[in-house]
Amino acid sequence: MVVMDSGLDTRRIAHPTRRIFTGRLVRFLEGYTREIAVGKPVLIAVLAAAGVGALLMLVVRAVLPGSGGGTRRRWKDLTKGPEYLVTPVRLRDNTGGLYEVELHGHLPQSALHPADHVQLTLRPQRDPDLPPRIERIVNLTTGQLLTPRTATLWTHLGPPLLLQAVLGVLL
Repeated sequence: MVVMDSGLDTRRIAHPTRRIFTGRLVRFLEGYTREIAVGKPVLIAVLAAAGVGALLMLVVRAVLPGSGGGTRRRWKDLTKGPEYLVTPVRLRDNTGGLYEVELHGHLPQSALHPADHVQLTLRPQRDPDLPPRIERIVNLTTGQLLTPRTATLWTHLGPPLLLQAVLGVLL
């Protein structure tokens, strides 16, 4: 005997195809993490330029013995990209259709609530099977403009390494 869960929503969940979507927020689903791929050529170029900057820093440390160096990250740590939070979001349009999009990054917890009327600016993802991701949210209920922020390659590498690379390029 097969028992069916009557709480399951059997209607098909669609992905919006328009760039601007207006509807009501139904709920946030359980979030998970996804990793940003780090391109090896970009990483090698940054590390090569930073190596030149590191030589200059060695000279400065030899002249000024009190200046300590920071900890160095390994190649494995740099090639493993940063992770960001992906939260599937269910929405309902004016006709009652159920749609799913993805929220990448974080928003303040009090920014959106179920039943809020929202206008989303969406961007398709590289994988056509994935729902579009949210670029910008206008909460029409509260009048808030929200932009989710995710980690990038540049925030993963960090300001010290990037400054060192810029110094190396300038030399």
